[in-house]
Amino acid sequence: MPNDYKNTMNLPQTEFPMRANLSQREPEWLKFWEDIDIYRRSLQVNEGGETFILHDGPPYANGHIHMGTAYNKVLKDLIVKYKTMRGYRSPYVPGWDCHGQPIEHQVEKDLGPQKMAQISQAELRERCREYALKFVDVQREEFRRLGVRGDWDDPYLTLAHDYEAGNVKIFKKMYLDGAIYKGAKPIHWCVRCHTALAEAEIEYADEVSDSIYVAFRFTDATPWDTEGPAFILIWTTTPWTLPANVAVTLAEDADYVGVRLPDGHVLVMAEELVEPVASVTGWDSYEIIGPRVKGSELSGLHYAHPIHAKVGGVIVTGEHVDLSTGTGAVHTAPGHGEEDYLVGQRFDLPMPMPVLDDGTFDAGGGPFAGMSVTDANPRIIEWLRERGALIAATTITHSYPHCWRCKKPVIFRATEQWFVSMERTHLRERALRAIGEVEWIPGWSVNRISAMVADRPDWCISRQRAWGVPIPVHKCSVCGETVATASTFDAVIELFEREGSDAWFTKTPAEYLPKDTVCPRCGAGVENLVPEDDIVDVWWESGVSHTSVLEARPELRRPAELYLEGSDQHRGWFQSNLLTSVGVYDAPPYKAVLTHGFIVDGEGRKMSKSLGNVISPLDVIAKSGADIIRLWVAASDYSQDVSVSDEILDRTSEAYRRIRNTFRFLLSNLYDFEPSEAVAWEDMPELDRFALAQLADLVGRVTASYDDWRFHQVFHAVYGYCVTDLSAVYLDVLKDRLYADAPGSVGRRSAQTVLAQILTTLVRLVAPILAFTAEEVWQFMPETLRGGHVSVHLAGWPELDVPEQEGAALRGVYAVVLQVRDAVTKALEDARAAGTIGKSQEARVVVAAPTDVRAVLKERGMATLAELFIVSDVEVIASDELAVTIEPARGEKCPRCWNYRELSHDSAHPDVCGRCADVLSQLA
Repeated sequence: MPNDYKNTMNLPQTEFPMRANLSQREPEWLKFWEDIDIYRRSLQVNEGGETFILHDGPPYANGHIHMGTAYNKVLKDLIVKYKTMRGYRSPYVPGWDCHGQPIEHQVEKDLGPQKMAQISQAELRERCREYALKFVDVQREEFRRLGVRGDWDDPYLTLAHDYEAGNVKIFKKMYLDGAIYKGAKPIHWCVRCHTALAEAEIEYADEVSDSIYVAFRFTDATPWDTEGPAFILIWTTTPWTLPANVAVTLAEDADYVGVRLPDGHVLVMAEELVEPVASVTGWDSYEIIGPRVKGSELSGLHYAHPIHAKVGGVIVTGEHVDLSTGTGAVHTAPGHGEEDYLVGQRFDLPMPMPVLDDGTFDAGGGPFAGMSVTDANPRIIEWLRERGALIAATTITHSYPHCWRCKKPVIFRATEQWFVSMERTHLRERALRAIGEVEWIPGWSVNRISAMVADRPDWCISRQRAWGVPIPVHKCSVCGETVATASTFDAVIELFEREGSDAWFTKTPAEYLPKDTVCPRCGAGVENLVPEDDIVDVWWESGVSHTSVLEARPELRRPAELYLEGSDQHRGWFQSNLLTSVGVYDAPPYKAVLTHGFIVDGEGRKMSKSLGNVISPLDVIAKSGADIIRLWVAASDYSQDVSVSDEILDRTSEAYRRIRNTFRFLLSNLYDFEPSEAVAWEDMPELDRFALAQLADLVGRVTASYDDWRFHQVFHAVYGYCVTDLSAVYLDVLKDRLYADAPGSVGRRSAQTVLAQILTTLVRLVAPILAFTAEEVWQFMPETLRGGHVSVHLAGWPELDVPEQEGAALRGVYAVVLQVRDAVTKALEDARAAGTIGKSQEARVVVAAPTDVRAVLKERGMATLAELFIVSDVEVIASDELAVTIEPARGEKCPRCWNYRELSHDSAHPDVCGRCADVLSQLA
């Protein structure tokens, strides 16, 4: 293009960079937000408005963030930013779980066994505090770098004095109501970590276990005695629990028969399991002998213990006996399993516990005393074999509980612990009722938490560790009675508020309890009281956040509008918050709960160092920027497991590039536009009015998707709009009008009016997701378009109304027009591939169309259609079916706008088209 014509064009102008360089630019926007105190301003701008509280579930203060924690925090931030822009006062107080075994385990590891043997509990707790606070600072900066906005200067920490006191407030109410008790029950026990574990602290993994069939000799008369010596045949995958056996449980209504082996021994088992057992044991020949007896008829018979010579066991019945595997006769050790325990309670069975804290047998292990349960397993099998009691031994692979921290298999072991009863105060029933009052997102998740609460055992809340909040009760050193009253609880609350829970381990009860405190049993004074050694479960700690945070902080309230965590929290934080809230307030702590899936790699595998598929969010930020992570979060469907890989992130980066380029085009064509020059709806060309109708539709779809928590639909709507509605159609069509029309012409100003509306709308629609890029766009916008708002995040939510009837008519008409445009575009591509034309402006289009379509096209006018199809000319003719013919353009190529048109007859500008001649005359 000759320079003089180039200088007459309205070519794009903007300093908004094409290359994002997010990793370098994003810290500048973090500094900008810090300088303007964006968090405080986000609250002030909606002061007096409706409140929306998203309560943060606290991550552990250990280690750097990973893709799971990044996903979670960005999803929360997206919601808080959106709600703020919608006019809600939406404070966000981030929190950290600072106590518990993961932190203590890491400190132990750092110290080593020699130092750990010498360190005092007070010093160990101080080391744990330092470690936790260190990683609070580390993670705080990493979350900030993701663009997450919140009260980072004053987060909630579970080690804070007031928070620790909140634990005691909840414990006091539930204890005095009778919901908390101390008792001996079998619980998950980690022999490596020497502590009880709650169900939420258990991970399941495949484990290879011994599978043995053992014959216990009856010592009472049986219906089969005339056939030979009778034995009850049991099956177990935990041989190490046999020293604690006290009973064998049968199915009450099942039929039991004797199976005579070639050696004459009669093994009693469920009739329907004889054949499967024979297959496993490899019996070549056996005989089923009568009589057929119900399990209930055998109840009360006794047998000789397989290990302890002077001890016997008894036959009982139970509903848990499964007739799909085993023998129908269940080895029962009440100290080693929940179902065994319940049977023991029903039949008043003893509960021996020969296994110590470290997983070794005491004298109750008989010949295996001093051995670990792991080492004893093969020895027990061999012992049984030598004595003729082992019928068969093999191995099975099955899902088995493991400790969440050390990853080692756990055991079931009865110890004296503190429990929250699910029945004594009808907590289970009340919690299930509360679940029904909550909105669960996705909807199916209500079934998951309902089933977990319905089936869960009593909640073991005590832990045998050092780093945590102590169980706030005392024990009489004279008689062993528990001392826990309203006044002692209040004294502990006051102590923790003043000095924190460390004081529990450094002060004597006489220093903080009321002087008149006495043991209710023996009358011993306060000087005879000793504090409980155990600490509370970390899930209890985080579970009281509804009181220690929502109730305690003036900017928050209980219940919160939303809790949002991964699906594993149905048995963790969601449930612990629910049980403590219902236990104290008889109400759920939340109005809605949103659950997201786990983060997996591109092939759906869990991320692990051994697989080499771990992606660090810090690496992604350094390479591509935090907005790429934020866009990945929004584009993912959280209702299922979320995949991430280099390929997925590359696709996300490409989608980001398309959106960014859309913003750049919009900015580059508004450099000379002022809102005062906007063209009114009724004066706009029809295409511009249709573009506003499309934009209004986008606002409606995006807003509805945000409101329905369907953020991936927000992404798809915005991306589709940028790529399909704008780049491929409207913006492409506008280029001629924007670049070649007179600067102040109605046509160009109308286009700019629409572009300005699209820009100010679109940037706010994506601001919750692309927090950094939206701010960058906002600051590059002409100041007159910003409405006086210093940040896009303070600019409110866009609203766009178009005349309802006219908008509906435009949508209907342009559905037809765009369908024809698709056919024209296809025909142009074919002609270009055949070498018939180069650019579309070199083509003349003949559209043959049925009557109804032809009427719509003709009503638009040929000039409008030529603009919309980006061709030199359009002719519409009659046909029964839609067809498009491409012909060479008529006229000559205008050297200014490159359109093929009749050249001007203007003597001043004879070599350009008529439109361009008029523009040049105006410019002159």
